[in-house]
Amino acid sequence: MASASDPVQELADEPVDHRFKGLPPDAQTAGLTVGALAAQRRGIHTGGFTTPVLTLDADALEHNLTTLGTYAARHSLAFAPHGKTCMAPQLFRRQLEHGAWGITAAVPHQARVYRTFGIQRIFLANELVDPAALRWVAGELAGDPDFRFVCYVDSVRGVHLMDRALRDAPARLDVVVELGAGEGARTGARTDDDCRAVADAVAATGTLRLVGIAGYEAEVPDADPARVHAYLRRLTSLAVEFDKAGRFPADLDEIIVSAGGSSWFDAVADVFAEIPELSRPVLKLLRSGAYVSHDHGWYTRLTPFNRHPEEGGLRPAFRLWTQVVSRPSPTQAFVNAGKRDIAYDLGLPEAELVRDALTGEERPAAGVRVVKLSDQHAWLETDSADAVEVGDWVALGMSHPCTIFEKWPLIPVVEADGTVTDYVRTFF
Repeated sequence: MASASDPVQELADEPVDHRFKGLPPDAQTAGLTVGALAAQRRGIHTGGFTTPVLTLDADALEHNLTTLGTYAARHSLAFAPHGKTCMAPQLFRRQLEHGAWGITAAVPHQARVYRTFGIQRIFLANELVDPAALRWVAGELAGDPDFRFVCYVDSVRGVHLMDRALRDAPARLDVVVELGAGEGARTGARTDDDCRAVADAVAATGTLRLVGIAGYEAEVPDADPARVHAYLRRLTSLAVEFDKAGRFPADLDEIIVSAGGSSWFDAVADVFAEIPELSRPVLKLLRSGAYVSHDHGWYTRLTPFNRHPEEGGLRPAFRLWTQVVSRPSPTQAFVNAGKRDIAYDLGLPEAELVRDALTGEERPAAGVRVVKLSDQHAWLETDSADAVEVGDWVALGMSHPCTIFEKWPLIPVVEADGTVTDYVRTFF
C-alpha cells in the first residue's frame, strides 16, 4: 500500500491547468486536481476534452506490461525497461509491479527523475563523465544503502575522468564495460582489446568497480539474425573471459550481462541462455522500453513477436484524436495537430478512425491518408468527398513511443468505451 508521502500518488494532487494539452477547460475553472478529474470518469469525446488529445488504451497497457514481464520470466531474464521511452513514474511503478529489476536511464536528468519517484535500481546505459552528475550519484549512494546504480564505461579517458570526479566519494561506483556493436555503430569500445584496456583502467582506480559487460544489439550494422547473434556472443564471451581472468573484484556478488532493445530481445534471450556457469551468479539484464505502449508502425514491423508469435504479442496503446478544421477540396483536408503534437521521426502517422461530429458514429478511416505535417496541421489526402467533414474527429496512429510520450505532459488513459479512468504524467 502506498504511503501518505508517496510521490507517485501525489501526482493526483496536481491542479488541472494550462500546462496540459487537451484536458477539459472547465476542469481548470472548477479548480479540479488530476485525481478529482479522473474520479469523474468523463468520456474522451463527450466530457469536454479539446482536440488534439492523446490517449492511452488501458487494456493495451496492461496487456503489454504483462506480456514483457511474462516473457522475461519465461526466459530467466532480469528486466530493466528503458525509462526514457515514457518518463512516466506511474508506468515505472507498474513495470516494477510486473517484475522489473529496475529502470534504465540514458542521461543524469532521467536518473534524477527516477530517484525523485523512489526508483531503487538504476542502470544508466551511457558513460557518465559529468563531474556534477557523478557527485550527485555518489551522494545518492551514500545517503541510501539500498540504492543500486550501474553505468557504462567505454573508454580509458572516460574512466580517468570518472575517477577524478569521484576521488572523495565514500563508495565505489559500479560500472559495466560497453562493447560497441561495430564500426560505424553508436557508442562502446570497438574491439575486445579496447574492452580489456577499459577494464584494466577501472581496476587501477579506487573509485570504480567493474561489475559486468553490456551492449546494444540494435546498432549492429546491417542487422540481421546472424549478425545480431554473433555480436551478442562476442558480448557474452567477454564476460566469460573477464571472469576466468579474475577481472571482476572479489567482493562482487553477481556479474551483470546486459543488452536488449525492442527489436531483438529474442536474440538476447537465445544467446543469454547459452552463458555457462561463472564464478558468481549472472544477472542477465534485458532493457527493452518501447513495449509499454508499442506503436502503429515502426515497432509493429520490428517486434520480435512477429518472428515468434507463439510467445505472445503487443498492442498499440496510443491514439491521437484530432479534428478536421478545413476541407478546402474533395481530396484535401486538414486536422488540428502537427509536429508539435505528433511523433514523425520514424514516419508519418496513419489515419485509423473517423468519428462523425454530428452522430458520434465511428468508422474506419478508409481512403484517408496523412501526407504531410506542418507545425499545427496534418495534411490529409482523401479518396472521396465524403471521407471526412469539417468537425469530424480523426484518430491517428503513430510510430516511435519515445517521441510520442515526450510531446504530452499528461495523457488520459481510456477504457474501451472511451471512459477516462486515469492520467499518466510525463517528465521530459
